[in-house]
Amino acid sequence: MLFRDRRQAGQELAEQLRILHDKGALPDPVVLALPRGGVTVAREVARALDAPLDVLVVRKIGAPFHEEYGVGAIVGDDPPLFDTSALDRLGIGEDSLAPLVAREREELHRREALYRQGRETPELRGRTVIVVDDGVATGSTARAALRSVRGREPEHVVMAAPVCAPEAAHMLEEEADDVVFLDRPRSFMAVGEWYQNFDQLTDDDVLTALHGR
Repeated sequence: MLFRDRRQAGQELAEQLRILHDKGALPDPVVLALPRGGVTVAREVARALDAPLDVLVVRKIGAPFHEEYGVGAIVGDDPPLFDTSALDRLGIGEDSLAPLVAREREELHRREALYRQGRETPELRGRTVIVVDDGVATGSTARAALRSVRGREPEHVVMAAPVCAPEAAHMLEEEADDVVFLDRPRSFMAVGEWYQNFDQLTDDDVLTALHGR
């Protein structure tokens, strides 16, 4: 399945989630986007469900020699959540990643301050929380996001994305109450290969989606 852009992918994902919502499977929903890429997708979901939209800032921890390859992730001030099997496979110790973790946490806090603009984080207790990204490759950031959400006592947690690698999908099925992925292609190199237009989003794009700026 090839999507034209994030907006079209979000509309298709929203249609699947609206079916569940109309059946009563997603009561009192709140949509949390993983910025930056997930925001455009999540905005379509929030519109379709008439649900509030917010962000959950997660930063990927990449391998030192290939930072696009995720070996872990951080959320807020929580300890890093590492993919221990990936670290073992690559011969990397957690301690050696401390400088990279510190750098990514600094960027995480910068984005949180910019995106929130003084707003409180949304109350999740007892609600249906739908975590949305534009795609899932290794699943490191999504898993960290879901575990952070769990700690805030929601009633129901859903992970949703237009496309997801099969291995990551199996892992996330163990973390979320439900997962909604439009496609799980067997051959999966990167999220961007499933989009005709996969331009990188900016902080201004996120602010526009959240605040109408």
